[in-house]
Amino acid sequence: MRETRREDAAELLAKMQALRAEVTREGQQRFERWRPSIERRDFCASAVNLAQYLALRRRDVRELQQALTPWGLSSLGRSESHVLASLDAVIATLSALVGQSTGALHPPMNRFLRGDRALRRQIERLFGETRRGRRVRIMVTMPAQAADDYALIRTLVERGMDVARINCAHDSPEAWQRMIDHIGRAEQETGFRCRIHMDLGGPKARTGALIVPDKHRVTVGETILLTRAAPTPHRDFPLQVHSLLTEALDQVKVGHRVWFDDGKLGTEVERILPEGIVLRVTQAEPDGFKLRGEKGLNFPDSDLTLNPLTDDDLDALDFVAHHADLIGYSFVQAGEDVALLQRELAKRLSPEKVRELGIVAKIETQRAVRNLPEILIQAAGKQPFGLMIARGDLAVEIGFERMAEMQEELLWVCEAAHVPVIWATQVLESAVKKGRPSRAEVTDAAMSARADCVMLNKGDYIADAVTLLDDVLRRMEGHQIKKRAQLRALRSWMDV
Repeated sequence: MRETRREDAAELLAKMQALRAEVTREGQQRFERWRPSIERRDFCASAVNLAQYLALRRRDVRELQQALTPWGLSSLGRSESHVLASLDAVIATLSALVGQSTGALHPPMNRFLRGDRALRRQIERLFGETRRGRRVRIMVTMPAQAADDYALIRTLVERGMDVARINCAHDSPEAWQRMIDHIGRAEQETGFRCRIHMDLGGPKARTGALIVPDKHRVTVGETILLTRAAPTPHRDFPLQVHSLLTEALDQVKVGHRVWFDDGKLGTEVERILPEGIVLRVTQAEPDGFKLRGEKGLNFPDSDLTLNPLTDDDLDALDFVAHHADLIGYSFVQAGEDVALLQRELAKRLSPEKVRELGIVAKIETQRAVRNLPEILIQAAGKQPFGLMIARGDLAVEIGFERMAEMQEELLWVCEAAHVPVIWATQVLESAVKKGRPSRAEVTDAAMSARADCVMLNKGDYIADAVTLLDDVLRRMEGHQIKKRAQLRALRSWMDV
């Protein structure tokens, strides 16, 4: 029996050595393709680790993981930040078990900590130093009233806001400046640093003017004409909606899906006309859906090619480049989109300031997910960079049933690249809007501790929501860092 187990270990060792060789070779090939785009020397090791992680995850290693478990060895499930160190540790232990002199040595602890330290450095470059021991930062979207309500901003900073998000799709440079002045004053008076995140609006597909019979609610089977220009009465199309992003209508095809208002109404393209596209309603609530203006549109089947920097964004960038610590970038779908913003920043700032200014890319489309590695390399290879999981649009684009899975994959890949992640969209939404969270929202907030920053939206109870989130994050960090369980002493049963 003992000899059989030795043979099993020898077979495992051979598989692990082959896996390491493949991961190293493929990772190096990928890194060499990336190397010309990397200007920050301290990111090279992170890029190598990312390349190795992608090579590892191209393979299904579940059987290998299971085979390692009885030997008390790493199942490789927590190798994101240090891929080769994890493989080398397993190989060294298996070599000792079978008595083979392979020359494999157990990696020093520093090799396992190197990736975590690199990620921590990037988090601090992007979001500032941690406050009172909490690892995960809190970002809050500024309401319009923040321009004239210093007390609100001071309260938010006191309660735990680390990053203030200013949405440049709203208000004006004068209002943004007042918000920034309030934040600076709050920093001085409280002693807590708060970064300024200014979010460019990007090309938003939204509904405009409508022609809808009074009190009509749209039901399955009806048709809607999504128009290129302001709608005019038409006998064949009593339901008409103007698309404010006309470029999208030029890129759809018959059979493609179009979603309204964060997925509340589902339609399919039935015909394409000069004046717009005819949509057949395929999904709606039993009592129908009320069409409204200024609601989002999503085209999940259409691989839209759009300029991510609108004319309004370029105007806002004149202010943002000189006042923001971080720039939120919407509708990023490829590395070239990042390069476009970097070129525009270079027109407005010195090379040194561009290298210090952080960029946060919103991942909100299927195309962005496919191109994630090149986005990471183009951005993090040149300056501080973070990724925002824009769960609202992304869920509609990829399907709600895939959202949880995709959220995990984005977290894993970014950890492999040592790139910070922001967990966004409807976090503690009921607490923010109504003053009391749902049970599901508290669970979602607890899971957000695996990210590096969590974003709250604006609402009447935002200060209380910051307090709640701060408490949840502190509790969870005693149990988990990223996806690594922390076995602190459990107190619930201390008297049992």
